Amino acid sequence: MVLEMTRIVESATSLQSASKMKRLIKFLSTCLLVLPHLTLVHGDITDGNAEHLKREHSLIKPYQGIGTSPSSQWDFWGSTLVTSQYVRLTPDEKSKQGSIWNTVPCFQKDWEMHVQFKVHGSGKKNLHGDGIAIWYTKERLHPGPVFGNQDHFVGLALFLDTFRNDLHGMDRSFPYISAMVNNGTQPYDHGKDGRNSELGGCSAEIRNKDHDTYLAIRYSKGRLTVMVDVDDKNEWKECIDIGGVRLPTGYYFGASAATGDLSDHHDIISMKMYQLMVEHTTEEDSLDWTKIEPSVSLLKSPKDNIDDPTGNFRSTPLTGWKVFLLLLCALLGIVVCAVVGAVVFQKRQERNKRFY
Repeated sequence: MVLEMTRIVESATSLQSASKMKRLIKFLSTCLLVLPHLTLVHGDITDGNAEHLKREHSLIKPYQGIGTSPSSQWDFWGSTLVTSQYVRLTPDEKSKQGSIWNTVPCFQKDWEMHVQFKVHGSGKKNLHGDGIAIWYTKERLHPGPVFGNQDHFVGLALFLDTFRNDLHGMDRSFPYISAMVNNGTQPYDHGKDGRNSELGGCSAEIRNKDHDTYLAIRYSKGRLTVMVDVDDKNEWKECIDIGGVRLPTGYYFGASAATGDLSDHHDIISMKMYQLMVEHTTEEDSLDWTKIEPSVSLLKSPKDNIDDPTGNFRSTPLTGWKVFLLLLCALLGIVVCAVVGAVVFQKRQERNKRFY
């Protein structure tokens, strides 16, 4: 790109015909087509390196170590049914709740959880519910109204909400995935689908798929990233990316689901937790991470904030289109300066020739 810009400047200094200006305009048009591809950002999600798989926090077929014995690494409650192929949190029946929880607290500062799941049922469009929640919380096995878990939880929750409750919120389509961090003081507002407390979210068609569907949750250096793979393309698509998130160690992973008047099968196929090898400062290592209170450092509403490398937070996300427009303005500015400079230089040359 730099070489081409140099060529533009060189050619601009010798512009003597309209044809060269046309070639310049054609090149700028090509740049406009290329720039959107240069600004694409790919999620930094691990490929599932088995070396860093933490089996004590992973739920994998054939689902050994599940039960109520002291040596069990996973425990379940409610309507949960464990089979050889899946863990069914709820059947496709009304008014069911179920959950499964890791019995081993996680003391990893940086981690990534991959969840393979399946939501399916006989309900037609908009006649199914309610959804699945993935948890990283201080307490476990506490049934309640939030997708089968307690309200006023302490920690992190990812909601895979399949039913719209807020009829005024027509600006988003369902199923909808959202994130919430809570220190125990905030309730989850079902009537508004958790809008008041969500950090961010995205729509994702996750129901009745013939292929595998996945969710990845990454927490590292204060940044929470959520990616989905639900289109059978074997690639991650970014859903949530937000900084300033503080989560302690010593919490528990879990999954829960609930049905109401409408229902679905809510299945967990696997939950694989990976340790991320990240270096921390001496000050960070000296902290007692078990005493950190779950929080998010934001200036405005959670949805409107992301962080920058300096640790400050912008009021609005710098999206791909905003980056594209900034680069476009910069490119046009450079070209205009080059053309103006070339015209001025050419006129000076012509004027000098008249004196010799």
